[in-house]
Amino acid sequence: MASALRDLQLTAVSGGLRRPTEPITARDGADDLEDVRLLDSFDNEHRGDDADKLKTIQVKVTGMTCSACSNSVESAIAGVHGVHAATVSLLQNKAHVVFDTLLVKAEDVKNAIEDAGFEAEVLQDSNKTPSKSQKTLFGQFRIGGMTCAACVNSVEGILRKLPGVKGAVVALATSLGEVEYDPSVTNKDEIVNAIEDAGFEATFLESSEQNKVLFGIEGLINDKDLDVLRDILKNIKGLKQFELRGILSEVEVIFDPEVISLRFIVDAIQRESNGKLKANVRNPCTCAAPNDVEAAKMFRLFIASLLLSIPVFLTRLPFLKWFTLRRLGPFLMNDLLKCLLVGIVQFGVGGRFYVAAYRALRNRSTNMDVLVALGTSASYFYSVYALLYGALTGFWSPVYFETSSMLITFVLLGKYLEVLVKGKTSDAIKKLVELAPATALLLVKDAEGKDSVEREIDAMLIQPGDILKVLPGAKIPSDGIVVWGASYADESMVTGESVPVPKGLSSSVIGDNLSG
Repeated sequence: MASALRDLQLTAVSGGLRRPTEPITARDGADDLEDVRLLDSFDNEHRGDDADKLKTIQVKVTGMTCSACSNSVESAIAGVHGVHAATVSLLQNKAHVVFDTLLVKAEDVKNAIEDAGFEAEVLQDSNKTPSKSQKTLFGQFRIGGMTCAACVNSVEGILRKLPGVKGAVVALATSLGEVEYDPSVTNKDEIVNAIEDAGFEATFLESSEQNKVLFGIEGLINDKDLDVLRDILKNIKGLKQFELRGILSEVEVIFDPEVISLRFIVDAIQRESNGKLKANVRNPCTCAAPNDVEAAKMFRLFIASLLLSIPVFLTRLPFLKWFTLRRLGPFLMNDLLKCLLVGIVQFGVGGRFYVAAYRALRNRSTNMDVLVALGTSASYFYSVYALLYGALTGFWSPVYFETSSMLITFVLLGKYLEVLVKGKTSDAIKKLVELAPATALLLVKDAEGKDSVEREIDAMLIQPGDILKVLPGAKIPSDGIVVWGASYADESMVTGESVPVPKGLSSSVIGDNLSG
């Protein structure tokens, strides 16, 4: 069956940040299939004499909840006769459609989406070229302090209310959030502040603008090599700033993405050093998550709370009654000692709950920190009130200092165990991400501009507009649309469909899957 298949052509739709997905396997018996090529944007797909009759529109699609929904919408659009290419973005809730105006109308595309069970609206500004002020970026942020789905919903809700934010997706297992925003309206610092104001911790990881990148340098042996690298970087136009870290064999650069690209910097370093120095991009998303640091912090807080809570119970032991039943004024030493120790636990060790609860209430939301702060405060302050009331009236009510300290201790133990579990989950996901292809075969024109020459590049250096060659059985290095070739793809890890899906002209493919 494979021998009867024709060659594929693909056009990739992802730009900026690459989102790793689970690998899928190819159909057996596809040895006769020829290569698959990818193109990373719509911009250069349609050229020639027929370009005038092609039209590109954007359609807002409502009702999509998962990748299976987006695939259904994409299939429905692609099934319309005259549609040349169709790509659906689940995060943006939009469909990007290229069609022949002689065969199809925008209304036909809208009707096809609605027939598939979704709501559709053709955007009026589909044919307008977005200006620089309309440019959107995708930023990834590490978010700490989330414990449940309610925390995720709270963070997403706050982010989506920010001016300039067009979409936000937060993952609890990896503690990562991806935000689509307009840099002319908001920036990464404001997004970080909004997350922290909601009672969570936030750190910016990277943006699709990729104006700040860390390179690992191979071949740095002595100071002379450092001087050579420094001279090369100084002569690269568009490079705004760089910082050499000779001991770590790294260099951090800040550049203008509208002037130069990552691949240009890598090529310049290798070319100007006559191949002695080689640069590779360090992806911040694959760096080890600070789970160990957070786990150590939670463990220290738990131990401190436990050590301060144990003496509260030891005061009940008979051999200590000679001390605990002594009085200091109207108060028993037992009650004063409990008030002191539990006060340290309540406002020292447990101070983080008050800070987080205040931030949550300030944003008119509630979380677990609000519950802990409310419950422990009620127990502690009632006990203090009971002591003062007994000293003034002589009527001594029972105190419940132990409740406050032990509740905080058990909550911290739970948070510590939660961090450990999340760390194992993150490690498993990280191992999945590491299955993504490290390199890609780039097809470039030779000096005469005729034949294509294959060149192996780092997968992090793939740019919109690149044509990539994917051999049968190899992993697809980027999301894309087929521009040449024919094959099958097993998308069961993404859609749950166990039957391999045929891929032909204008079919979309998901990065890191196996080609047939």
